[in-house]
Amino acid sequence: MAETKEFIATVTSKGQVTIPVELRERLGISAQDKVVFRLVENHKIEIEPLPMSLEEVFGSVAPLHRPEDFDDIHRIAQEEREEKLLKKLTKQP
Repeated sequence: MAETKEFIATVTSKGQVTIPVELRERLGISAQDKVVFRLVENHKIEIEPLPMSLEEVFGSVAPLHRPEDFDDIHRIAQEEREEKLLKKLTKQP
């Protein structure tokens, strides 16, 4: 069985909560990273780092081939957006 460790944080008047440093380190969450909050069984919240999309990392690594095929890059980004939308639309309440 997985180890359970509890952390206590205070919710501010703006609804903000600071993620404890140990959790941020374990999950690899840094400043400006995006996270996903998931409501489970109507009374639990899960949090996990949001994986980076192709659009977010575009330009961070030099391309293997020049000139770049921008049509191919656009097609891949469009497919990724469509996948995200389909997942969102097919999620059960």
